Amino acid sequence: MSAPQTTTDEPVGTPPVDPPARRRPTLRPRDGSHARDYGPGFFVKLALMAVVDALGVYVVWSAWQAGSYGVLAASLALLVAANWVYFSRRALPLKYILPGLAFLLVFQIFVVAYTGYVAFTNYGTGHNGTKEQAVSALLVQNERRVEGSPSVPLTVVADGDELGFAVLTEDGDVEVGSADQPLAVADGATVDADRVTEVPGWTVLPRDQVLQRQGEVTELRVPVSEDPEDGSIRTTDARTGYVYTSSLEWDEAADTMTDTTTGTVYTPNDEGQFEAADGSTLAVGWRVPVGLDNFATAFTDSRYAEPFVKILAWTFVFAIGSVATTFLLGLFLAITFNDTRMRGRKLYRTLMILPYAIPGFLAALLWSGLLNTRFGYINTVLLGGAEIPWLTDPWLAKLAVLGVNLWLGFPYMFLICTGALQSLPSDVMEAAKIDGAGRWRTWKSITLPLLLIATAPLLISSFAFNFNNFTLIYMLTGGGPRFADASVPLGHTDILISMVYSISGVDGSAAKDFGLASALSIVIFLIVGTISALAFRTTRKFEELS
Repeated sequence: MSAPQTTTDEPVGTPPVDPPARRRPTLRPRDGSHARDYGPGFFVKLALMAVVDALGVYVVWSAWQAGSYGVLAASLALLVAANWVYFSRRALPLKYILPGLAFLLVFQIFVVAYTGYVAFTNYGTGHNGTKEQAVSALLVQNERRVEGSPSVPLTVVADGDELGFAVLTEDGDVEVGSADQPLAVADGATVDADRVTEVPGWTVLPRDQVLQRQGEVTELRVPVSEDPEDGSIRTTDARTGYVYTSSLEWDEAADTMTDTTTGTVYTPNDEGQFEAADGSTLAVGWRVPVGLDNFATAFTDSRYAEPFVKILAWTFVFAIGSVATTFLLGLFLAITFNDTRMRGRKLYRTLMILPYAIPGFLAALLWSGLLNTRFGYINTVLLGGAEIPWLTDPWLAKLAVLGVNLWLGFPYMFLICTGALQSLPSDVMEAAKIDGAGRWRTWKSITLPLLLIATAPLLISSFAFNFNNFTLIYMLTGGGPRFADASVPLGHTDILISMVYSISGVDGSAAKDFGLASALSIVIFLIVGTISALAFRTTRKFEELS
C-alpha cells in the first residue's frame, strides 16, 4: 500500500505556525483622538478646576489691586501648577500631594515667614502702613475748619456704593463730588427750599439710609477743587457742610512735614516717624526694619522682662504639670479598667471619655461659672456658701487651671494608655512569669518601657499643646488675676501664648505691637522645638527594648 497523500501546501520539515495572538485593545482610537478620555470623571474634574481657577483669578486680581505682588506671584504659581498637574498625564503622584503642599505653603510656611518678617519691624499702633499712607493719614487727621468759611446746605448722594456730597453754593449753583472727584457744577440738578432734591447721575439718599451709613458719611471728605490746598468739604450732621484744610503741609521734594500754625518742620527719622528738632514726633508713622530691637525689648525692657520671666516659669509648670497629672490619672484608670475581673468595663470607659467629648472652650466657660466666688455651684452648694476666690487669688487660680485641665485632659491619656496596654505582646508577659518575675518587676522592666515606646511621642505632643493652650487660659481666667506692679495687661495665669495675644493688642486692651508679639512667637517656637527635639532624642533609648 502506498503512503497517504498530505493535503497541506507547507514544505516538509516546516514547523507548525502558532495561531496569531490576540492583541489587547488600545486605550485610544487609531486616529489619535482623546474621545475615550471624555468620561463623567473628566467633566467633574473640569468643573472642579473651573471653580479653583475662578477663585485663583479672584485672588490674583485682588492682590494686584492691593499691590501685594508677592501674594500675586505665589497665587499665580499655584494656579498654574494646579492646572498643569490635574490636566497632565505625567504627574499622577502630584495629583495627591499638591493640595497638601498648597495648604502647607499658605497656612504654615507663609505664616511662619511673615511672622519672622514682622518680628524685625516696628509694625503696630502708629506704624501700620507705608510712608505714603502715613503722609495721607497725617494730612487728614490734622484737618481744621477754615476760619471764616461759610456753611453750605449739603445733601448726601450715592453712585452705586460710592458716596458723595451735593452742596448749594452762595451763587445758587449745585456742585457734586466724591472722595475721588472734586466738586463740580451739576447741570440739571433741582433744588427745593435750599435743599438739593435731584442730581443727574446720582441718587439722593433718604434719611434712613444716611443713618445706616453714618460712619461713612462723617468720614467722607470731598475735595473743593483739584488743588489740595483749597481743602475739602466735611459734615457732622449730613445736612450742613464746612470747608476743612490740613494744618500740616507735605513737601515731597524736601521730604518734610511742616505745621503751618507753628512753623515746626518735621523730618523722617530711622524709627519710621516724622520728628522735629526738639524731639517731638507726629502721631502716625510707618513700618521700618528695626533689627533685633523687639527681642531686646522682650528681655531688657522692665515692662515686659519681669512679667516675661514669671510667665515663662509658669508656662513650664503648667505644661509639665498638665502632662504629668493627666498621664498618671489616665494610666491609673486604664490599668484599673483593663482588669478582666471588673464588670461593666464598657460602661465605665464610656463615662470616662465624656469630658473629652465636650468642646474645650465650652468646658472652660462652664468651669469658669462653677468656680465663681459668690455664685458658683462649687462654693454655694458643694462648700456650703463659702466664698473661696478660685479665679481671683494668684495661687488658687493656678491650681484651678491645673485642675480644670486635668478634667479635660485625662480622657485622652486614658484612651491612649488603654490602647497601649492592650497592644502589649502577651508572650513577653508569659516569659516574664516563667522567669519568676513578680508584678512590680514585670511592670518596671517590661510593661512601663513598652508603654512609653507607644506613648512618648504623644506625651511630647501633649506638652507642645499645653505649652500653647490658649483656649483654656483665655476662657477660664483671661490670664488673671493681673500683676499688681505691671504696666501691661498681663496676669498670674498667663502663659506665653496668651502674653503674645495681650501684647499684640488685637483684643483692644492695649496698643497694638505686632512686631514684639511676633518676636515672642519666635521665642515660643524655638523653646517648644528645642524641647521636643531633645525629648524625641531621649525616647529613642526606649526603642532598644522593643
